[in-house]
Amino acid sequence: MEKYFQIKSSKTESENKGDSSTDDGDEFSGPVLQYIPWVEKYRPAKIDEVAHQEEVLAILRSCLKGSDVPHMLFYGPPGTGKTTTILAFCKELYGVDFWRERVLELNASDERGISVVRHKIKTFAGTAVSTTRPDGTPCPSFKVVILDEADSMTNAAQSALRRTMEVHSKSTRFCLICNYVSRIIDPITSRCAKFRFKPLSEEHMSRRLKMISDNESVDINEEAIQALLEFSEGDMRKSITFLQCVAKLRAGQTIVKEDILEVSGCIDQSVIDNWIKISFSGSFDQAQCFIQQVIADGFAANQLLSQLHDAIIANEQLGDSQKAKVMEKISLCDKRLMDGACEYFQLLDVTCEMMKCELS
Repeated sequence: MEKYFQIKSSKTESENKGDSSTDDGDEFSGPVLQYIPWVEKYRPAKIDEVAHQEEVLAILRSCLKGSDVPHMLFYGPPGTGKTTTILAFCKELYGVDFWRERVLELNASDERGISVVRHKIKTFAGTAVSTTRPDGTPCPSFKVVILDEADSMTNAAQSALRRTMEVHSKSTRFCLICNYVSRIIDPITSRCAKFRFKPLSEEHMSRRLKMISDNESVDINEEAIQALLEFSEGDMRKSITFLQCVAKLRAGQTIVKEDILEVSGCIDQSVIDNWIKISFSGSFDQAQCFIQQVIADGFAANQLLSQLHDAIIANEQLGDSQKAKVMEKISLCDKRLMDGACEYFQLLDVTCEMMKCELS
């Protein structure tokens, strides 16, 4: 019992020491830093740190100089820096210590109903703000409402938002962020300056991943980095998350391509090539055994179809009409899988379609 209290007291002393060390430093100093996801830890704090979006950044820099900010619509693939860019822009516009009071950030995929527009957004947009900061320095006389994943908002909510944007245009600027601009109604897109975010280049992503690896003392070879670039498909957030996962999995060891495959859920290209080879052989028994084996190995059916799609496009043995038939079958089976159909039968259906193409 005495031993227990000795251990307890030593733990309390160490915790108090840890607390005192973090209070003296900045927000993420000391041992707290190791618990932050790397995506947040290495998120750019200034717009100049955002990579591969030169056209967008040039316009935002001119907006910062003149404080003439329009309603904005950011669209593009996930993980390309849309949310990071607008947050960094707001920090530079209002200052690091003051921006949270002037910015309302909502995730429209969670809060997407008309009630959110009528109450939360309308209340925030309707309040007037001063043109000076607490320290007396000048500040823009408008607030910013950020609607992330705005393409998930209902049409009724978007229609209500259109009217709110008109009424409160003097005191509030809106920034809508989405992956698919076609899902935003025309009356809203016509009121916004549209900014398209491009998928990040492999050069920028590779440089960023190597920088994070060096800072976190992660030993990763070049082949593994190339695998990260391939599987993330221009999504920086996904690549950093994969890197952190595999770093925890292989702590103190050299990270290789096989580790990336294991963490990302992607399938080795040899499996896809073998699938195509068996299908073109015309043997239904071999194809059936192969499908049973990949399901037993735990490979996701939708991931198999996604990688098969890319392999079929690059295949030179099939003509355009044959590729079109296989693509149509892949899309149909993918839809069935989303509706809850059996993975075995859908993969077998795609395999049979490839067999017919080869026989013809």
